Amino acid sequence: MRYQNVLWDSARWDGFAFRDGDIVISTPVRSGTTWMQTICALLVLGTPEFGRGLDELSPWLDSLMQPRASMVSDLEAQRHRRFIKSHTPLDGLPFDTRVSYVCVGRDPRDVGISFGNFKANMDPRAVQRAREAATGLPATDEISAYLSAPQEESERDEFRRWMLDATPVANSGPSLGLTLHHLATFWDARDSANVILVHYDDLKADLPGEMRRLAQRLDITVPESAWPSLERAATFEDMQENAGRLVPESGLAIWRDERRFFNRGVSGQWRGVLADDDLREYAARTAELAAPDLLGWVHREPLTVS
Repeated sequence: MRYQNVLWDSARWDGFAFRDGDIVISTPVRSGTTWMQTICALLVLGTPEFGRGLDELSPWLDSLMQPRASMVSDLEAQRHRRFIKSHTPLDGLPFDTRVSYVCVGRDPRDVGISFGNFKANMDPRAVQRAREAATGLPATDEISAYLSAPQEESERDEFRRWMLDATPVANSGPSLGLTLHHLATFWDARDSANVILVHYDDLKADLPGEMRRLAQRLDITVPESAWPSLERAATFEDMQENAGRLVPESGLAIWRDERRFFNRGVSGQWRGVLADDDLREYAARTAELAAPDLLGWVHREPLTVS
């Protein structure tokens, strides 16, 4: 399936030449993408000193804000094991048994709350300029509409718009529907040897253990002496401190505040924002969108309202 909206297009993967051992990090928006890219960089390079910005090491190949040719050229020049970012669900990516596909799942209620902050921190005009420079596509009001909330809209109202967005997933921006569809494409393939599912809450609860599990799944050997510095560099605090070299599209000035990209990084952000009626409607909508076993895995708790 082709996934296409104003900011990304899965067709940019067409004709991409994989290498044995490549890693594709494909997650829903605001689900720990940059965190997983950082972890993969630490494991592959074996050091917290990357030498380049993370988005140069691990470009977002779907993105319409960077010239595809330059991203592909940079990847072809890399001599270390490559790890490439994507927001395309698994059924929109070329599937190669030599490649590892990593997906991070996060409680969608936190995804929706986090997405509101994400949008507020982006400069729509800078996004327009980057997209036009990269693709030649003209500016469109759709980008401003996509990134801007109506004036005086509350955090709760913005979440509800994200939750109720019924745009077909093939052309949707970030939404509850696309988030669950993306996870479902990985959930259905979770028994494949080269598909790796990681839960955001597991990273929060046991970062060292999850990093070691991922290294094992990716067949990466890390000297025991290197683990403390790698684990420290993957913490939220360290990533926020190094936001300038870790944020996506760092050279395009699309962020109003780079540190704010790493805003809170906690689970349960939705508590105190969503009312019981919202939660009941959310439970009903998720039941329409995804299978019970996937919903149980991603939420880690029954979707009940007292």
